[in-house]
Amino acid sequence: MAEPTPDLAGLDFGSVTPEEFAALVRKLSAKELAGLMRGELRTRVLAEVFGRMERQFRPESAGSLNAVIRWEITGEPVVVYETEIADGTCAVRAGRSDAAPRATLTMGDVEFLKLVSGNGSPVTMFMTRKLKVAGDVGLASGLTRLFDIPKG
Repeated sequence: MAEPTPDLAGLDFGSVTPEEFAALVRKLSAKELAGLMRGELRTRVLAEVFGRMERQFRPESAGSLNAVIRWEITGEPVVVYETEIADGTCAVRAGRSDAAPRATLTMGDVEFLKLVSGNGSPVTMFMTRKLKVAGDVGLASGLTRLFDIPKG
């Protein structure tokens, strides 16, 4: 598998806007994205993406929704984050809690990056089994409207 290119490895993902991130994901091949998601760089990218979810949350779209969504990103190692939406707020935590998720989304690194950057269709990913959903499929299918995601 390709190693991350030096410019990606040195990139300060905290200073990259969602639009710039979407453009970066769009121009990289699946092999290059997989290379990016290795080791410490993978940890930084996932932490930054999940760290932004609270800021990208659109409470007006959530209405009275109260739900825990568990994200399982397969790879080495499997990484779990949870998004709790309640009373018009969104809280993100790393790891698996004791809360019962209303939906669990399981996908690989490349699919996750494409999904959160607006470069992949969640419906297509689901239909091709690149995105697996356990629990409330209806909730999972509407998640993208709850966040400001760049249009891929």
